[in-house]
Amino acid sequence: MIGTLINCAAIILGSAFGLLLRRGMKDSIAKTVMQGVGMSVILIGVTGAIETSNTLLVILSMVIGGVVGAWINIDEKMNQLGAWAQKKLTRSDDESDTFAKGFVTASLVYCVGAMAVVGALDSGIRGDHSTLIAKAALDGITAIIFSSSLGIGVMLSAVPVLIYQGAIALLGNAIAPLLSDVVVQEMSAVGGLLIMGIGVNMLLEKDIKVANLLPAILIPFLYYPIAQLF
Repeated sequence: MIGTLINCAAIILGSAFGLLLRRGMKDSIAKTVMQGVGMSVILIGVTGAIETSNTLLVILSMVIGGVVGAWINIDEKMNQLGAWAQKKLTRSDDESDTFAKGFVTASLVYCVGAMAVVGALDSGIRGDHSTLIAKAALDGITAIIFSSSLGIGVMLSAVPVLIYQGAIALLGNAIAPLLSDVVVQEMSAVGGLLIMGIGVNMLLEKDIKVANLLPAILIPFLYYPIAQLF
């Protein structure tokens, strides 16, 4: 868990620094920064999505994941969580429009990449925290940028990072056989599409319910073990 804890600390510290920058920003500057971050998020998503070697599986994952997520209505539940946390962590409603967006955006960017999975496995199985420490440096810098435009919700993303990477690290020996290189690659590709959706929302002020597509990330993890049985 050492690597994961370092990663979470970097996100919190980066977010805190970004919030200090946010206080001195004019609305026009904040809007421009938001658009720049949106384009950057789309680039991150494209970089992950094009790594796929099985486009049909990515499409299937998005369809199945979308059906499951919309049925559960994850988007509404995450927004409710964001609204609840916003009331607990802030004394005003000024950040009500960006709190949940910051939380969801940062959580996706920090959790769905290959470094999160591979780094957590290395940390849990071999005690090698180097990948997660490198990821912590990247996430800390990204947190500064995200929180300067999206607010304190970015800091809250340290919680899902702790749960997600911590679970992989603690269960590393049990799940490592299921997380082959191709599984991680396709999970990252699906995650890349979700990140692209987040970037479009930020850049064009659209309302793609990306959270409802979150179950899509798990489909490659389930698909390959089942496919090997036939």
